[in-house]
Amino acid sequence: VQLQASGGGLVQAGGSLRLSCVASGRTFSNMGWFRQAPGKEREFVAAIGWSGGRTYYADSVKGRFTISRDNAKNTVYLQMNSLKPEDTAVYYCAPKIRAGAWQAAESYDHWGQGTLVTVSS
Repeated sequence: VQLQASGGGLVQAGGSLRLSCVASGRTFSNMGWFRQAPGKEREFVAAIGWSGGRTYYADSVKGRFTISRDNAKNTVYLQMNSLKPEDTAVYYCAPKIRAGAWQAAESYDHWGQGTLVTVSS
C-alpha cells in the first residue's frame, strides 16, 4: 500500500492550490487529509467517505477547503482556496482504517510522504 500526495507549493495569501492523493495497492473507503506545521502536532484537515456524501472539515478550513474523490482513479483531492499563512504545513493523506473519530490521527494509517504547502503573507 502506498499513498502519494502531490500538488503542494509556494503560494501567496489568498491564493489557491489543489492537492492530490493517489492510493496504490488497495482501494480505501474512507480517506483523510492531515497537516503538520513545524513544531506542531499533526492535525486533522478534512475527510471523506466512499461515495463522497460524507465529508468532515476542521473548523479552521471550513468554507475554504473542499475534499473530493474520484474512485475510478483511486484519488482524493483537497481544493484549498483563500489560503492563509497559518495554512503552511506538510499535508498528508491517509486512509481511515480504524474505528474512531474521523478527526483523530490514530484512526488512520499508511501515511505517505506528504506535500509541502507554503503560504506567504
